[in-house]
Amino acid sequence: MKIYNTLTRRKEEFVPIEEGKVRMYVCGPTVYNYIHIGNARPMIVFDTARRYMEYKGYKVNYVSNFTDVDDKIIKKANEEGVTSEEISNRYIEECKKDMDGMNIKPATYNPLATKEIDGMLDMIKVLIEKGYAYEKNGTVYYRTAKFKDYGKLSKKNMDELQAGHRSILVTGDDEKEDPMDFVLWKPKKEGEPFWPSDYSDGRPGWHIECSVMAKKYLGDEIDIHAGGEDLIFPHHENEIAQSEAANGVQFSKYWMHNAFLNIDNHKMSKSLGNFKTVREISEKYDLQVLRFFMLSAHYRSPLNFSADLMESSKAGLARIITAVDNLNHLLENAKEDEFKAGEDADFAKAYVAKFEEAMDDDFNTADAISAVFELVKYVNSNANENSSKAFLNAAKEEITKLCDILGIIVTKEAEILDEEIDNLIKERQQARKDKNFARADEIRDLLADKGIILEDTREGVKWHRK
Repeated sequence: MKIYNTLTRRKEEFVPIEEGKVRMYVCGPTVYNYIHIGNARPMIVFDTARRYMEYKGYKVNYVSNFTDVDDKIIKKANEEGVTSEEISNRYIEECKKDMDGMNIKPATYNPLATKEIDGMLDMIKVLIEKGYAYEKNGTVYYRTAKFKDYGKLSKKNMDELQAGHRSILVTGDDEKEDPMDFVLWKPKKEGEPFWPSDYSDGRPGWHIECSVMAKKYLGDEIDIHAGGEDLIFPHHENEIAQSEAANGVQFSKYWMHNAFLNIDNHKMSKSLGNFKTVREISEKYDLQVLRFFMLSAHYRSPLNFSADLMESSKAGLARIITAVDNLNHLLENAKEDEFKAGEDADFAKAYVAKFEEAMDDDFNTADAISAVFELVKYVNSNANENSSKAFLNAAKEEITKLCDILGIIVTKEAEILDEEIDNLIKERQQARKDKNFARADEIRDLLADKGIILEDTREGVKWHRK
């Protein structure tokens, strides 16, 4: 299995630190709102990488954090007049709902930055003792010039970086020894959450959080560190500088980064009005369609989100689901148990090999999906009312197995009846009259999980299936 390593800019054979085990850290979202589809891409692609490694027999310790202390969280909390903790807890739960909809496997650990402050202060202390950090008026800075390999991930050299910072005059920067030094700890401002430290009552810088959480849950050395390509510099570069200076060993052997996601060929931004959350997408499509769409391109290729491409993904996913549904129907009436003459018991072997070859080549999910489609085409051409149970079961198992590695669910749940929907809507209306909003939301979520979208209109509640 080969992985493209951002650190070396080439594909390398994957050799874990410990045989049979993988230590993997994926930078998670900052939880101040619903996650957007840009957040969804790394969640889906690295969950798929994890699934494939588990399929290959590795035991994967998969750690993905939630950044639950941040300027954006504090701003949202102040706007609503609630605590930062209330905002972060709310959106962690909403994020988990969206992740469940996208069939993201739960991480081994989902550490929260606010629960790991002691570890951050311990690492900061070590960095100061080793001369890699210094304190000025309650702020602790990392001394980038002392770390000789600074820039090795992003391939930026210090001269270029410093040249780009010479014109920057930001309050507090004059306290730095060097414009490139970054914050490890900062004093609190009015209305901000804070923790006591030897330097000031304050909070950690963003970069130190991931270094500490990776160390606690995975160790000083990890196999794979992953995230979006926007994190290469400065976040991942700074993680390397902190972790390797503090721990004295290489931080991560392999660095994986997914490319950007554009919306209708434009960068996603609120100012352009093309900012899309996963929750908004779920109102139009089953989130399995979003997952299928995300995997339709190689993770290192830029991906363009559009209505046309989502419709294409919906149709492609439906082809696979329909094939499995047809096999289930044929199995109900199949008479012979064993493979019949003319049926190839090893029919799936070549398709599985093609699938594995694609995934072994830096998790090429686009080619892996092509192999699944080829298998589906073969099955559709050869499965009929005369097929044996052995052939039909094998066909179903092979399609399901490969799709499961991709995190694609191909077995339909029993469809909810119109009468059941109407009864649940009536119950929801009564719950709202009784001001039992928790039950009303529960019913809406239950129907959404069944693919039923509700619209509250002046004429009453309207519904449609996805």
